[in-house]
Amino acid sequence: MTDAPSFSRGAALIAEQLKQLPSSPGVYRMLGAKGDVLYVGKAKNLRKRVVTYTRPERLTLRIQRMVAATHQLEVVTTHTEVEALLLEANLIKKLLPHYNILLKDDKSFPYILITGDHEWAQIVKHRGARSRRGEYFGPFASAGAVNQTLAQLQRAFLLRSCSDSVFASRTRPCLLYQIKRCSAPCVGRVRREDYDRLVTEARAFLSGKSQQIQKDLVAQMQNASDALDFERAALFRDRIRALTSIQARQDINSADIEDADVVALHQAGGHACLQVFFFRSGCNFGNRSFFPSHTAEEGEQEILAAFLAQFYEDKVPPREVLLSHVLAPADHALLTEALSQRAGRKVQIAAPQRGDRRKMVLHAYDNAREALGRRLAESSAQAKLLQGVADLFQLDAPPERIEVYDNSHISGSFAVGAMIVAGPEGFVKNAYRKFNIKGADIAPGDDFAMMREVLTRRFRRARDEAEQGDRGNWPDLILIDGGAGQFKVVLELMREMEIDGVTLVSIAKGADRDAGRERFHVEGHPSFSLPPNDPVLYYLQRLRDEAHRFAIGTHRAKRSQAIGRSPLDEILGVGAARKKALLHHFGSARAVAEAGLADLQGVDGISAAMAKKIYDHFHSEG
Repeated sequence: MTDAPSFSRGAALIAEQLKQLPSSPGVYRMLGAKGDVLYVGKAKNLRKRVVTYTRPERLTLRIQRMVAATHQLEVVTTHTEVEALLLEANLIKKLLPHYNILLKDDKSFPYILITGDHEWAQIVKHRGARSRRGEYFGPFASAGAVNQTLAQLQRAFLLRSCSDSVFASRTRPCLLYQIKRCSAPCVGRVRREDYDRLVTEARAFLSGKSQQIQKDLVAQMQNASDALDFERAALFRDRIRALTSIQARQDINSADIEDADVVALHQAGGHACLQVFFFRSGCNFGNRSFFPSHTAEEGEQEILAAFLAQFYEDKVPPREVLLSHVLAPADHALLTEALSQRAGRKVQIAAPQRGDRRKMVLHAYDNAREALGRRLAESSAQAKLLQGVADLFQLDAPPERIEVYDNSHISGSFAVGAMIVAGPEGFVKNAYRKFNIKGADIAPGDDFAMMREVLTRRFRRARDEAEQGDRGNWPDLILIDGGAGQFKVVLELMREMEIDGVTLVSIAKGADRDAGRERFHVEGHPSFSLPPNDPVLYYLQRLRDEAHRFAIGTHRAKRSQAIGRSPLDEILGVGAARKKALLHHFGSARAVAEAGLADLQGVDGISAAMAKKIYDHFHSEG
C-alpha cells in the first residue's frame, strides 16, 4: 500500500533534491505515486523557486495538497527564462497536469486562402500548415465565420472556389455562376484581365482597404445607373451589399488597430472566461471564448499570464496583444520577450486605459462576461445554483419555474411589460411573454402601476389555468427588477388576489447602481446583499439582465412598428442627401443600422458628429 498523502513527507522529498538543483533557469515537474504529472512550473532560478514548496506558510491549500501528493521531482535546465516559459507552455498543453491552469483548446484556427499556384486564383477556407502557395488572411474565430465571409466574398468578387480538377473538367457554367457567386472563368465567361482585377480587389479588401473598394463600386454603380444600364447597376448594388454584410459580421473595426489580438478576462462565481478578438489588416475577424480550468484561488493576473503562454505556444502572435488587465511586471517582461521570440519580431503587450484600444478591450470584456453567463446558465452547475437560490430564500425545494419581470418605455410611450422564465434547463424562451400596457389611467412613466397591471393579468390567467387542473405554469419564485417600492406594490397585489405558495423577491441596484452591490427584498426579512463573488448572486443578476434585454427588445419592436417608416427617417439631421449617401454606401437601411461607428464616418457627407448620432440612434439602450 502507498503511504497516505502527507505534506511533511512531500516537502522532505523536495528538500532532499534541493542540493542537486542548479541555480539556472529551467522547468520542473512534480510527479505523483504512479508517475503522473501533477504540476509543471518554470523558474529563473530552479533552486530558489523549488525551495518555496517546503514552506507551508507561503503556499495555498491547493499547492499544499500538490506537495503532499508529490513522490518525485524532475527538472530540465534551459539557457534563459524565456526558453523555460516556452517549454513550460508546451509541456502543460501536452501533459495536462491536474494542478496547473489549463487551456483546453483542441481546434486550429481557419484562414481564407487566395491561391497563387494556378493562373486562375481560387478562394478557399484553409486549416493546418501553410504549405500551399498563396496569400493567407486571418485567423478567423471559427469555421462558421469563414464560411459566411467566403459566401459574401464570392458574391462581391465572383472568384472561383472549385478545385483545380473540377475547374479543368468544366464544359459549362455551374450553379454558382447562375446564382451570381462566380464569374465562370472555367468556361471563358470572364476575361483574364477582368478576373485578375477581381482578385486584386479581393486581396485589397481582405488587407483592410474596404472603404476604397466600396467607393469604387459605388461610383461604378452610379455610372451604370446614369447610363440607364440598370441590370449592371444592380450587380454593383449586390456586390456593395455583400461587402457590407462582411463588415457587419466583422463587428467593430478600428482604424487604430491594424494587427492585434484583444484578450479580455472576466471572473465570476469561481469560473473564468477569456474572450479573444482577432484584428488583422484593420478588420475584426471574429472572436472565440475560452474557459480555462483553474481553482477559485487563482487571480486575474495569474490566469491571464498562464493563458497567454499556452495560447501562443503553437500560434504566431500579432504585433500587438491588448489586455483587459495589467500583468505583473515580471510576467509582462517575460511574455513580451517570449512572444517576440516566437514571432520573429517585436510584439507589444499592453492594457490600454483610454482611446479606441480601450473601447475594443471593453467590448471584448462585455463579450467575456456574457459568454461566462451563458456558460454558467447552461452548465451542470445549474442544479447547484437553484439549490443555492432555495437555500437563500428558504424555499422547500429548488425552484422548477422562476418568473422574472421588467418594464420598458420612453416617458410612458410604447410601454411594455416582459416576463422571462428560467428553470433546471436554463432559460425557457418559449414561455417568455410580452404585455402591452393597456391601463388608460396609468400616468406616463408610472412603473409601479405598470408592474401591477402586468402581474394582475399574469396571475388571473395562471389562476384560471390552475382551476382547470393545470399548475404547470405556476411559478415557485417571482423576481422583479426594483426596490422596496416595487416590492410593496406586488406584495399587496398578491395578497389581494390571495396568491400563496409563491415567494416574491425584488432585486435593486446598490449604491451608484453598481452590479455586485444589489440589495434583495424578501417578505419578513430586512433587505440584504450577497458577497460580490457569490455564484447565486451572479445567477440572479443574469436572470434580471435577461428580463431587461427582453423588455427593451419588445419595446423597440413596438416603437418601430408604430413608426412604419424607414429607420433613417427617424434621425434628426439625416435629410435626402445624407440618406442617399448612406444607402449608396451600405446598400440598405438595415445595413446602416448594423454598421460600426468607423464605417459610418467613412461615408461621404457624414461628419464624425453625425456618425455618432446615427450610431447612438441604433445602439442606445433606451
